[in-house]
Parts: sequence; C-alpha cells; structure tokens
Amino acid sequence: MPAGTPYTIPAKAREIRLAKHLEGALTPDHFDLVDVEVPEPGPGEVVVRMDHLGVAAAYQDLMRTDCQLPLPPYQVGARIGGGETGTVVASNSPDLAVGDLVQSMTGWCEYSVGPAASYFKLPAGLFPSTSYFLCQGPTAYYGMADMARAGEGDVVFVSGAAGGVGSLAGQIAKCRGAARVIGSAGSKEKVAYLVDELGFDAAFDYHDGPVADRLAELAPEGIDVFFDNVGGEQFEAALQAARPHARFALCGALSVQNGAGKASFPRFDLMTAITRHVELRPFACYHTPEQIGAWIQHFATWLGEGRFVFPQTVVEGGIEAAPEALLSLLKGAYRGNVSVAL
Repeated sequence: MPAGTPYTIPAKAREIRLAKHLEGALTPDHFDLVDVEVPEPGPGEVVVRMDHLGVAAAYQDLMRTDCQLPLPPYQVGARIGGGETGTVVASNSPDLAVGDLVQSMTGWCEYSVGPAASYFKLPAGLFPSTSYFLCQGPTAYYGMADMARAGEGDVVFVSGAAGGVGSLAGQIAKCRGAARVIGSAGSKEKVAYLVDELGFDAAFDYHDGPVADRLAELAPEGIDVFFDNVGGEQFEAALQAARPHARFALCGALSVQNGAGKASFPRFDLMTAITRHVELRPFACYHTPEQIGAWIQHFATWLGEGRFVFPQTVVEGGIEAAPEALLSLLKGAYRGNVSVAL
C-alpha cells in the first residue's frame, strides 16, 4: 500500500485466543476464533492490517501452565501466536507512515492497534513476500554463527534439519564455509529435500538404525559443530562423534520436551565432553533489532547470490486456518518455516 493511500478500517475483526490451557494433546478445542472491535488509534499509535501470521512449534509449549520456555505463557482468553507481519493502515505517529511494512509480536489477529514503538519497521522490496521476515533465521544465525562459530573447513551436523530452524542453520553453515554439512530428519522425503533442494552434503532418517552408526558413516573423522534441535539419542551420538574442541549450539530438545521421552533419555557422557574439550552452549534467543538486522542483511545477500533457498510453507485460508496449520506443523506435515496468509 503506497504511503498516504486512504484505507477503510473495519469496525470489527477476528482474532484467535486460548480457550483453555494445554494439559494433554493439542486439539481444535484449545482455540477460540472471536470477533473484536478495532479501536481508534490514540496519540502515538498505529493500526496495522496483518498480512502473514507466523506458526511455530513453541506456541504449543506456551499454552501450558508449566511452560519451561523463557517466555510468558499464554493466558486463557488472550491472543495466542507471535511473530506477524503487516501493513500500517492508519497512523498517529511520526515514526510510522501509512503503507509501512512492520513486524510485531501482537498475536494472531487480523488488525492490531498499539504504540508505534511496539512494531519493528521492515525494509520494503527486499523479499518477494513479507512471509520471508517470519522465518526463524535470527535464531538459526545466532546459534550457528555466534554460538557454534561455524566456519571454513568445519564438519557440521544439524539435528531436526528439515524444520524451520534446522533448514536454515545448515545453509548458514555452508555459506560460512563449512566443508561438510550433515542433517537428520524424520522421513526419506525430508532427507531427499535436504540434499537435493537445500544443498546439505548428506542427510539421514533417524529412524533408520542407531544415529551413532549413521554419523560414523557420514562423518568418519568426526564433527566440529553440532546444531541441536532434538536432544536425546542424537545429542549423545553427536557427542561420540565430536572432534577435540567441537562446538555444540543447543537450540532445542524436541525428543524430551513436555515429558516425552524422559524415561529413555540416554546418559550424558560427561567424560567424553571433558576429555575432548567439547564446548556446550545452550541458548534461548531474545532477538534484538541488531540481531534481526544482521540476519536480514545476510539473508538478502545470500538469496541474491543464489546461495540460499528459503524453505517455507504458506498456508492459505485466512486467520481461521491458523489453528489447523499449527496442528499440522506439530504432526510433521510441513517443511521449513510456516506462515498463514491473510
């Protein structure tokens, strides 16, 4: 929308709220789609029409009262979601003009009203769609570049490599000069996708026998970097494959999240970590504007050079499609980053 273009803001719009806290499996009953009034913007405020809603596995965790993420859990009756892009359609602030593209953490809604300072202004024309800004690139880049310091000649292993973070982390390692990047995934289709489309040097289905055996085949001289989204057996196998002074960036532990797999969690081989001087760096990202800006700069450059593929699934159907998109994501139905187009 060009700056200054008149826009009619509806009196009411829809948003998705948490119907009840999650205790067992996530179902459609945990979501409420409600009509709400769109208030007039006050001094210093803007009205944003949402264009894309981000969908991430972490949203399920935030629905629990015992959520262990370093973020406040969702409250019953309040919006869920976080990470949206939109267009300013009315402004009472000199900092944002009508037509500006912005990113926010206001939750799943069709329209958002709030202080201009709560929205991050996005550069226009940089990507084919604002959905590109909703990727989990800042997390992947921070983990691979700052935590693991992947670089020239490294052999890198990424667990959960077909997901929103892993699919980017592996490519980041390649762009930073890694000699060999190996990924794990949960199906033969995803394995082929990693190698044939995303440029991983090798990949394997973690269902096909012990992970340690597959790593021994694909990285016979060991690994220098491990970017972990899974934990459990894959973490243990990476530790056994670690070269001296290997760097581990620990981003997630899907194999043991929310109680799943705790009874069978392998023993952490502390002596191997000690004797090989393995550097273990767990991290949780609170993304600063500087981190986001650094990622956007690298992302745009690598895309323009043809060195990077953006793996994404854009779900059509408007805001009512968001709950099912999250349910499908958790079932492994998508590859890469997921967003809903409004």
